[in-house]
Amino acid sequence: MNGHGRTAIRKVHQDVHQRPFLVIWESTRACQLVCQHCRADSQNEPHPLQLSTEEGKRLLDDIASFGVPSPMVVISGGDPFEREDLTELIAYGKQAGLSMALAPSVTPKATRERFAAAAAAGAKAVSISLDGATAPPHDGFRGIEGVYDATLPVCRDIIDLGMRLQINTTVTAGNVGELPELLRQVIDLDAFLWSVFLLVPTGRGEALQALPPEEVEDVLHWLVDVSNYLAVKTTEAPHFRRVILQRRRAGEVDAATSFGLGDTYRRLRAALDDLLAERDLPTRVPRPPLDINAGRGFVFIDHIGNVHPSGFLPVPGGSLRERSLPEIYREAPLFRELRDVSLLGGRCGRCEYRNVCGGSRSRAYAVTGDHLAEEPYCAYEPRGGPMLDAAGAPV
Repeated sequence: MNGHGRTAIRKVHQDVHQRPFLVIWESTRACQLVCQHCRADSQNEPHPLQLSTEEGKRLLDDIASFGVPSPMVVISGGDPFEREDLTELIAYGKQAGLSMALAPSVTPKATRERFAAAAAAGAKAVSISLDGATAPPHDGFRGIEGVYDATLPVCRDIIDLGMRLQINTTVTAGNVGELPELLRQVIDLDAFLWSVFLLVPTGRGEALQALPPEEVEDVLHWLVDVSNYLAVKTTEAPHFRRVILQRRRAGEVDAATSFGLGDTYRRLRAALDDLLAERDLPTRVPRPPLDINAGRGFVFIDHIGNVHPSGFLPVPGGSLRERSLPEIYREAPLFRELRDVSLLGGRCGRCEYRNVCGGSRSRAYAVTGDHLAEEPYCAYEPRGGPMLDAAGAPV
């Protein structure tokens, strides 16, 4: 991996014990799709107790009260376009000094006019899901025919309207082989970032087949390779940061041999080599992944105001209808525990990379019922020694 003289892992400027870097607000559960991997049970109509416009504005005020640098805000769902007050909320957040982004579903409501209104109100970025390289797998994921064919024009509209496009892809045993073709599409769509999500078996996602730990390792090493040509981030895969540090420490080596990787990596790497042979893709400085995790720099607010460390960790630390967001984030025992790596159990607790990884707390909870248990889909065996920092140096 080419270090380019740049830090391998990006530390946030703010103290993550005091304020989050990123806030996701599930503004509604209403959505017209029935995605197989959804962490929630979406519904056709908004929940009668979902946060009102005024409560939403108070939430945005709460986020702004963390101070500067203020957290980034993503309004998600469900489908945020199911809220009639969406542009009003975006504009209010922008006026409060917040960086606003959207994570909508591709439904008939995802029109160019609505995206234009969101951009005019202050939305800077939009994330769109693409989980299959062709219509059958993607539409199968989404539970509705025609979504794939509608997704590509939506992505082009977002770019054309001057917003940044992020493509989200959920990886399962069923679609891992499509990653190279998905990479081509992400490049062709001129997305600024590819966010690859490692399945958490919760909600509807329990019915899907997650990758075994060894194949997760293969995919993460392949994403390190891809990051030399495209900005990549992972969701619910903090061990990507451990892999990056390992690769940087190893220098220019054959990853498959040096790290004992399997057939999945070799197939993905061969497909990447084919793509590089076909196209003159310029190399780029790899985007250092951000050192945040559930409850540590990241917070999720559900549709009725419960505050969670992550949307995939369905344990609330408190309710906005009872306490402010800063109070919950800073003081709730759940959040304080998640920020203390000395409490991690199993291999995570022994791992020298625990300070910059910590494992997916959501996946640990989904599999074991314990949010502090070891990451069950990590193949790495700790080697002992001192804990390492974001530069790979002993702490």
